[in-house]
Amino acid sequence: MRHLTNVTLGQAFLLALISSTSLRAAAGQDWSVYLGDSASSQYSELQQINTSNVNRLAVAWTYRTGDLEGGARSQIQCNPLIVEGVLYGTSPRLKVFAVDAATGQQLWIFDPFSQLGQDDGPGINRGLVYWKEGHDGRLFFSAGHYLYALQASTGKVVAEFGKGGRVDLRDDLGRDASKLYVQSRTPGAVYRDLVIWGTVVSEGPGPSAPGHIRAYDVRTGKLKWIFHTIPHPGEFGYETWPADAWKHIGGANSWAGMTIDHKRGLTFIPTGSPAFDFWGGNRIGANLFGNCLLVLDAATGKRRWHFQFVHHDIWDRDLPAPPNLVEVVHGGKSIDAVAQITKSGHVFLFERETGRPLFPIEERTVPQSDLQAEKTSATQPFPTKPLPFARQTFTESEATDLSQESRAHVLERLKNLRTGKPFLPPSQQGTVIFPGFDGGGEWGGAAFDPHSRVLYVNANEMPWILTMVEARPRDRASATPGGLIYSQHCATCHGADRKGDPQLVYPSLVKVAEKLSPEAIMQLLETGRGFMPSYRFLSDDEKRSLTAFLLGTEKQRGEGDGSLQTPAAFESPFTHTGYNRFLDPDGYPAVKPPWGTLNAINLDTGEYEWKIPLGELPELKARGIPATGTENYGGPIVTAGGLIFIGATKDEKFRAFDKKNGNLLWEFQLPAGGYATPSTYMVKGKQFVVIAAGGGKMGTKSGDSYVCFTLPDQP
Repeated sequence: MRHLTNVTLGQAFLLALISSTSLRAAAGQDWSVYLGDSASSQYSELQQINTSNVNRLAVAWTYRTGDLEGGARSQIQCNPLIVEGVLYGTSPRLKVFAVDAATGQQLWIFDPFSQLGQDDGPGINRGLVYWKEGHDGRLFFSAGHYLYALQASTGKVVAEFGKGGRVDLRDDLGRDASKLYVQSRTPGAVYRDLVIWGTVVSEGPGPSAPGHIRAYDVRTGKLKWIFHTIPHPGEFGYETWPADAWKHIGGANSWAGMTIDHKRGLTFIPTGSPAFDFWGGNRIGANLFGNCLLVLDAATGKRRWHFQFVHHDIWDRDLPAPPNLVEVVHGGKSIDAVAQITKSGHVFLFERETGRPLFPIEERTVPQSDLQAEKTSATQPFPTKPLPFARQTFTESEATDLSQESRAHVLERLKNLRTGKPFLPPSQQGTVIFPGFDGGGEWGGAAFDPHSRVLYVNANEMPWILTMVEARPRDRASATPGGLIYSQHCATCHGADRKGDPQLVYPSLVKVAEKLSPEAIMQLLETGRGFMPSYRFLSDDEKRSLTAFLLGTEKQRGEGDGSLQTPAAFESPFTHTGYNRFLDPDGYPAVKPPWGTLNAINLDTGEYEWKIPLGELPELKARGIPATGTENYGGPIVTAGGLIFIGATKDEKFRAFDKKNGNLLWEFQLPAGGYATPSTYMVKGKQFVVIAAGGGKMGTKSGDSYVCFTLPDQP
């Protein structure tokens, strides 16, 4: 059966064909929806490649996009679509391309930045949305602050969609967001003739746009409905914020994608934290609909139910991936359910229509903040089953034992940090966040096998250190305007010492004067580029002051003509010293291995079928140290052929595991890290598996290729 989720065959016929999870899109030959199908199952019924022959898997073709950036700065996180023999993907510079899915031969390519005058440069794209009615096939994707519609057959923009083929995501947010960071990295979803979309917004202590969810007409780009994730007066949840929060607080956005139940007409949307990520003294309250699984009527945007996973989040515990629509058996009955993974390493399981938890959830007392003006929630929710798929606390017993020297170093540092409990609040002393900011679970998502009802999820087990600092130095007499702006807006990524973090693609700014002119820095501040947001909200004087600070030419206060004044009032009294992994002196995680795992969880029972380390480091293997697992990004897929395919690991390998026991059956050294979720499909009777090898994370080299595998023809 061909995948019919996004093909309009008449509303009644469509709804009759599509059930919640049993008749899945991936049961056919295509992979025409992000993460496999509208249920985000990351599952395929294909079984030509199976446990008995996967060891013969070989490269079928490699497609190079040809726009690799220098160094380890660019990435490809795209889960490609395959529709009727054509593969659609995106490049490191967010070009959209179509290739023959059997040969890798390019059919067309579209560059949003050169052809339509885009004014802020490439970032990240995790996939596309495909829609078709009759002969009208369209692709929807985002680049910068625009949502585009392309003709699937030619790659040309659909002129009647929005303005010249695109919709500005900064519009229609209920406040002026023209100078704020609003982008999108993960595709939305199609329901009937609507394309529903989420956004990425700034999460720092400066100005931030709200993360409202919007639906557009697939043909015209006209806004059809909006759901305010920061409620306006009179709306449900308004009382969980200060009275005027809807006017100026940002975040509570859906950046991780979404899931559609076509039979019930529901969309399941995970949301992230309100801004600022690590201090919420200006947003006291539970802050609905931040950190929620938000279930909306897909046709109207009306709320059906929600569950909040973190009340008043100050830990950056965004929901990292779309939920899985699943069918489970509880109490002898088959139940349509929804499973949501979290950064903290939990799986929450709910009855799909009502939100009733299928395993008990407890509100437990948690530690309270001592930061100025902060008021944290007294309790947080914890599922009783399944048990977490990542460790929850970092104590002395968990400190690394790779060597006596490493352990001694970590234990000495641990003495001066707050650690040992979930939900320890950010502090000026320094707080260990474990699992770290990237999970636990991450944006690669989980895979669900509808036959065994087992959920497969990879996890990071990395400690990070969060240290809060005052945004305004006590010694204000010696502070410069540019230094104050840097502390407030730039130090969170590039660090107070300006050394950056190459593992997080935040470059060092220590010698920026050797690379960029004052004019180039001013232009970057105006437009942003890649992961760096625009700073249009700063005045011209403030941008000049920050530029001078970065170049080391800013005069101290009291020198010069005194024309520059202290920057505009800060919204938060605190910032932080950056996203800092807790590492030993040799650069390995401060915690005992495993540092990355692959987990199989039976959702009927809530019990684990198996757990294995995911990935290895060659230099530790050479020392006789068993597989440690590695930090990992990008998710698994599972097939009826008995296989789990996953890249994700720092060792840059692509692997196939036996889904029944986790045994490794095949591995391949990619040209760059496969930090993306793979796809599988069939063309002309042959099954293929493809993964984007874009690298660029965790300090590994960048790449620009898609590598596709199949079984060699029999002699």
